[in-house]
Amino acid sequence: MTDPTDAEAACFEAGIKFGTLYHQFAGTPLSLESAASLETAMEDAIENQPYCRAVAVEIQREKLEAALAEATADYTELTGRFLEVEIVVDDDDYEVVARMEMDGGYPLMQLESVRER
Repeated sequence: MTDPTDAEAACFEAGIKFGTLYHQFAGTPLSLESAASLETAMEDAIENQPYCRAVAVEIQREKLEAALAEATADYTELTGRFLEVEIVVDDDDYEVVARMEMDGGYPLMQLESVRER
């Protein structure tokens, strides 16, 4: 068995941030009025974690509006189909940029870049 490299450890940290973000907030009641405050809450919560330098959460308003037009209530629940997220992890040796976007109906989290400092 070998120890993980510093780059692998930084990538793992990005994965932890995404897992926390998605599973902590999935199912949260969501409306057009609450979208901005929910984006901020998600960013602030994840930025508290170690090595997290930046988080950008965007709730896709067009998709939300379409879902609400078909709903019987004034809100729906947060799922990956409404989210675009970018997380930047910086562990002093590596900077990792990771994104989450929908891919084939699934919220896919992927690495954008791994850069040695």
